[in-house]
This record gives sequence, structure tokens and C-alpha cells, in this order.
Amino acid sequence: MSLHLRPARVLDAGAMGDILYGFQAEVYGGPKLYSGAETIADCGAMIERGWVTVAEAAEGVAGFLACDGLEICALYVAAEARNAGVGQRLLDAAMQGRDRLRLMVLEQNAGARRFYRRNGFVEIARSDGAENDDGLPDITMEWRREGAR
Repeated sequence: MSLHLRPARVLDAGAMGDILYGFQAEVYGGPKLYSGAETIADCGAMIERGWVTVAEAAEGVAGFLACDGLEICALYVAAEARNAGVGQRLLDAAMQGRDRLRLMVLEQNAGARRFYRRNGFVEIARSDGAENDDGLPDITMEWRREGAR
């Protein structure tokens, strides 16, 4: 899959919202926590803050990563683009020029936890989810460049 990484544009919010909404349906199964419009609005807000890099394939946006300083706020890949290196390319780009990164991942998202561990992230804290938007247990993970303090 040929990919081009670039800063997100306002018009990417719809495609990003579709990816995020699809993930929400996979993970939660039942009633949605957020509507499609709410996920698009959230994506638009991240774009406006300048946090988002998208991975664009010939078919359109294949995934995106939102990073606020040292915190990865979101990393999602379209279902049809998974296991093709999209998430890896986005994460590699986020690691460039940084000595550390931190993120929170839902405890039930075993695939994402494996992905982050393969990339050198380690668990530093756990939460019962009382303070996150999802209300689900989560894990805080951190990556440090070798030799960085």
C-alpha cells in the first residue's frame, strides 16, 4: 500500500470521523458512545489544534494520529487498511525528533496494547476508567528513546 503522510486538513474530519466511529462500533458493539456527527466534530477540533497527521492512500485517508506534545491522543486505522503498516508509519513519524511519548489505551484493546509493546511502550499506570470519556478501564503506556532520560 502506497502511503503519503501529511498534516490533516479540515476536510479530512469526515473520513477521520468515519474511521473513529467504525472503531467505536467494533470495540463497544452495543449502543454507541458518540454519534457520527460527534466523532467528526472531535476530529475537526484535533485538526484545528494542529495535532493530526493523516496517512493517505490512493483510496483516501487510511489512518490518522493525533499528538499533543508528548501525548498521543489518537491513533486509528481504517478497518480495510489494517495490518498493512499504516499505524506503524504514523507511529514512526510521531517518534521522530522526540525522546518520549505517552498514551492511554483501553485495557480491552489487546491488539493495540501488543502493537505499542512491540514498539517499546511500557505500562506505567492503570485506571478503572472513572476519569476517561469511555468509562472503561485503561492503561497508560510510555515510550522512551534508548538513552533518553
